[in-house]
Amino acid sequence: MSRTAGTGAGRNDTDSLLAFDFGLRRTGVAVGSRRLATASALTTLVGAGKGPDLDAVAELVEQWHPGRLIVGRPCHMDGSDTDMTRHAERFARRLGERFALPVDLVDERLTSVEAQDMIRQARRSGRKRRARATDVDKLSAQVILRSWLEQNAGPPDDPGHDTAP
Repeated sequence: MSRTAGTGAGRNDTDSLLAFDFGLRRTGVAVGSRRLATASALTTLVGAGKGPDLDAVAELVEQWHPGRLIVGRPCHMDGSDTDMTRHAERFARRLGERFALPVDLVDERLTSVEAQDMIRQARRSGRKRRARATDVDKLSAQVILRSWLEQNAGPPDDPGHDTAP
């Protein structure tokens, strides 16, 4: 389920997307293209226990010029809120306010499990030796972005594929 947080006004001139797997200590980031339906793990931002430094996020926004930001919304398997839900929602609101971009919240259940599976498969095939926590975070952001892309398939200007409720 995708929910819009913030009112990002009119800068949706690009199909580039940035996605975040929010954490108080580490936040994974992925970049992708709506038009090409691609999602790639990018980096992990390390914070001081209160989430990522928004100046570090600003550097990524400046570099990638996204038309939309995606934030994983943590929830329990039954869909109820977790202790991290309000933190992620607050982060999404702050992004929308600071960058004047639309921000969508995406259910992130099991994204870390899927990211860990991706790392295990890479290790089995010899592509990766040892997984770090930062690898899981940025791969989780990639999974979140892929989920958003699947939910919002279609051209960016197609009114039938808008993410607003």
